[in-house]
Amino acid sequence: MNIAQRQALGLDQTHLVDYQGRLVHAQVVESLNALNNAAKLAGFDFTIASSYRDFHRQCMIWNAKFSGKRPVLDQNSDTVDISALSDAKIVEAIMLFSALPGTSRHHFGSDLDVYAINYLQPGQSLQLEPWEYQIDGPFYDFACWLDSSLQQFGFFRPYDKFRGGVAEEPWHISHIETSKAMMDHVSLSTIYEALETHDVFGKAAILENLPTLYSRFVTNIADH
Repeated sequence: MNIAQRQALGLDQTHLVDYQGRLVHAQVVESLNALNNAAKLAGFDFTIASSYRDFHRQCMIWNAKFSGKRPVLDQNSDTVDISALSDAKIVEAIMLFSALPGTSRHHFGSDLDVYAINYLQPGQSLQLEPWEYQIDGPFYDFACWLDSSLQQFGFFRPYDKFRGGVAEEPWHISHIETSKAMMDHVSLSTIYEALETHDVFGKAAILENLPTLYSRFVTNIADH
């Protein structure tokens, strides 16, 4: 596996720089600055909840959910009882909101979870759930602004709506040019190699169904 492939799978960080205390791909900084400044002019305190996440961090999240130590949520933000599910069904349930290690767009450094911190109500904490960005949610106005502004600054929402794979994630934005270049280094064979050599729970079910999972949850995103 070469360096570009390792970067795309979250196994190498040499493409990253610090941006306001977060790691991002070096090539997104200029566009991110422009988006951030425009948001401030519009009255939004643009805040990054999550940016780069490496393979090992994603694996910790995955294993905690697969083992029941962290909740697995459905599209209504209700907790799924995974105790009655097969390994294959647990994998699908987790991938609704949490990517398989090696397939997360957060490995790229081009993808961010964002919100407007000044729109949080007193005593309210960020949940990163769809209702927060919908009508009557604290970030509805911010979401509307993102809808009308992202493309101007070279970003898009890969999970703008549910397409049968990943749930709607209105907080997740992606730098178009950079994420496309990173995605060019992601393949079934490199993902298979990374999963096979790391301690990922449910590995047998994952590898058996990897082509289907890949087309349903990894490449099944919005056009940009």
